[in-house]
Amino acid sequence: MSRTKNLVLTALLIAIVFIATYFRVPLAPDGGLVHLGSVALFVISVVFGKRMGAVTGAVGMALFNLSTEWAVWAPFTFVIRITMGYIIGTIAYMGGSEGRNIKLNILAGLVGAAWFIPASYVAGAMILSNWAIPVTHIPGNVTQIVLMLALGVPLATVLMKHKRHFM
Repeated sequence: MSRTKNLVLTALLIAIVFIATYFRVPLAPDGGLVHLGSVALFVISVVFGKRMGAVTGAVGMALFNLSTEWAVWAPFTFVIRITMGYIIGTIAYMGGSEGRNIKLNILAGLVGAAWFIPASYVAGAMILSNWAIPVTHIPGNVTQIVLMLALGVPLATVLMKHKRHFM
């Protein structure tokens, strides 16, 4: 892929993550929310790989934070999501599967969740200077992961069949 095409694709995918994150349901005034950004991060990581998933997920969601009342979360979101996208993309591409193995993709999402949920808890505790309040964010984070897998696995499966059109 040419550098120009890669840059345009990256910008487009960042915008998709941002928009998907913007459709959210706030759960708590202190930062808890459920959004579709995790679905976008998952799909991009499976379809385009670990680097694209990591970068677009981290930048798209951190930009969302910076443009809303959740700006204080931006650096934490960036680190958490860049790692999550990298984990998902790495596992989804294991053994040469290149994102085409549904079982590996589900495993990738679950391992990404195993990073995301505790990392988000620690970030919340640091931001709020309180280790108890972020416990209230965990149900929303679990809901976000369930949505990520329920919507992301079938969407990634369909998009993988048409991946050659994106490249």
